[in-house]
Amino acid sequence: MSVRGRVRGRVRTPRLSVRTRLTLVYGSLFLVTSAVLVAVMYVLTARTLDQRLPERTAVDPRVAAKLRILVSKKDFGQVLALKADADRQLAQQKHDVLERLLQTSLLTMVALGVLAVVIGYLVAGRMLRPLNKVTATARRLSESTLHERIALDGPQDEIKDLADTFDRMLDRLHRAFDAQRRFVANASHELRTPLTINRTVLEVALASRKNPPETKALADVLLGNTERHERLIEGLLLLARSEREPATRTPTPLPDVVRGALGDLDGRTGEVDVEARLAPAEVAGDPVLLERCAMNLLENAVKYNVRDGRVWVRTGVRDGEAFLQVVNTGRPVPAYEATRIYEPFRRLRADRVGSADGAGLGLSIVRAVVGAHGGTIETVPRSGGGLSITVRLPAVARDALAST
Repeated sequence: MSVRGRVRGRVRTPRLSVRTRLTLVYGSLFLVTSAVLVAVMYVLTARTLDQRLPERTAVDPRVAAKLRILVSKKDFGQVLALKADADRQLAQQKHDVLERLLQTSLLTMVALGVLAVVIGYLVAGRMLRPLNKVTATARRLSESTLHERIALDGPQDEIKDLADTFDRMLDRLHRAFDAQRRFVANASHELRTPLTINRTVLEVALASRKNPPETKALADVLLGNTERHERLIEGLLLLARSEREPATRTPTPLPDVVRGALGDLDGRTGEVDVEARLAPAEVAGDPVLLERCAMNLLENAVKYNVRDGRVWVRTGVRDGEAFLQVVNTGRPVPAYEATRIYEPFRRLRADRVGSADGAGLGLSIVRAVVGAHGGTIETVPRSGGGLSITVRLPAVARDALAST
């Protein structure tokens, strides 16, 4: 069973856009209103024909002459038959008029309905254009472009209020990121300086022949603590930097990143055998952070291994994504613990990390670097012990690299 480093959201069924829904609402309301109007006109026309048509219908002179002859002959049966025939003709005329009216009205309603839908679609697009501008600006924003604003022009309506509120939120975010950058820079200076001084003093004390062995032993212990604090501060600063999206992205071959990390790790693997199979894979990002990510994965695989253990490192491209996979032997890892190892200062069997084992931020930095580069992490416990960690990053095609 695989454990994803990043929780994926539920799959949502596709929904109609706001523009399409507004168009459907406009068109439906128009068609309903038109249908009601046609029905009312039909009823009124029928009533008018019933009331006015008999009064205003001119009698055919031939029919009138025939009626006079029949009346003079007192042939009332023929008179009644002639009246019935005239009523049928009148009813047929009314039916023809109403049918023609209904057909014309329905055709007109359909034509105007189609026109209303088209006009409604265009009008909805124009009304939603400011929202499209807000959406485009939000998608374009990153930490390096927080200075951009929507600056929407137009009347002070609901959309203008939304854009102004979004601009004010960007102002607060910009100030927060600036404060974070200043804090990291100040912390880097203020925290490193006293530790560097302590390290220098302790190294001088260890090198001096005048100090007794007890003092040198104490200085050696303090120097170890100072080194641990330096690693902790370096890890915290690197974690803060890794969580920010890279300001500039450089095409970086993953095999070169892994080779650099393996070169730094050379001589520190102990009895662990490292096997590398590096296929071509290109990503766009910060090469320093990517190499640190690979370094932390390898250090973790070597550190939490067993005697005569093994580590397998692979790179390549799969399903349009570049991947870096680090697999190691080691103690069995429960599946429910696999995602917890990425939390700062978190271990499988202890929350705080001892000085001999590092600062406890290695995999937290890995997660931050991968997230900042738009990637994912898949962590799978091996059945025989150890972990398989696969980092997937958006791949850069070679033709895209050539065009740049």
